[in-house]
Amino acid sequence: MRIIAGTKRGMKLQSPKAQESRPITDRVKESLFSVLYKYDLPAGAVVGDLFCGVGSLGLEALSRGAEFVTFVERDPKIITILNKNIERGCFVKESKVVRANAFKLGAPAGSNVGKHNLVFVDPPYAATKDVGGGSLLSKLLDVLGGQVAGEGIVVVRTRKGTRLLDEYGWFGVIERRRWGTMVVTILRDTGE
Repeated sequence: MRIIAGTKRGMKLQSPKAQESRPITDRVKESLFSVLYKYDLPAGAVVGDLFCGVGSLGLEALSRGAEFVTFVERDPKIITILNKNIERGCFVKESKVVRANAFKLGAPAGSNVGKHNLVFVDPPYAATKDVGGGSLLSKLLDVLGGQVAGEGIVVVRTRKGTRLLDEYGWFGVIERRRWGTMVVTILRDTGE
C-alpha cells in the first residue's frame, strides 16, 4: 500500500504483517479520488476516516491537500502502525487519531477545525450485511448528520451486492460506483 498522488506520492504505508484486511488497490483509490475531484475534494477539506486501519484513505487525502483528518480506529495494534504512517508522512499537526468504535462515535472533529466536508466510512464487510433503517450503518449516518458540514460528502465502501438505501436521514445517495468486488456509495448532506 502506498500514497499514490500529491505531496507524499509514492510513500509506502506500513501495514500489519498477519491480519485480515481489505486494502484498497491503487487503481481503485485513484478512481475514487478522481470522482471526489468532481466535488472539489479533498483540497482544503476537513476529513474523517472511519474504520481507518493504517490510514490509506485519510493519508491520501492529506497528501492531496486536505486541511485536517480525524482517524477513527479501535484496534490498538493497528493504531500503532497508523501513528507511524502519520509521522512518516509529516502529518502529525494535520491529524487526530481517536481510538473508538466508529459506529458509536462517528467522526468527532478537532475543536479548531469545524465540521467535516468529507467522511470515509469503510467498516468490515460483515458489519454492512444489513444496511436498512435501524442498521449499524443507518445509526452511524444519524450520528454523522451532526458532524458533517452542509453539502458534505460521505463515502461508504461495501461489498459488491450490497445496495444502500437512497436516503438516510440527512443524507441522500448521489452516486454509486463499483470496482471489482467492492461498491462505493457517495452520499451528500442535503440539510433537510
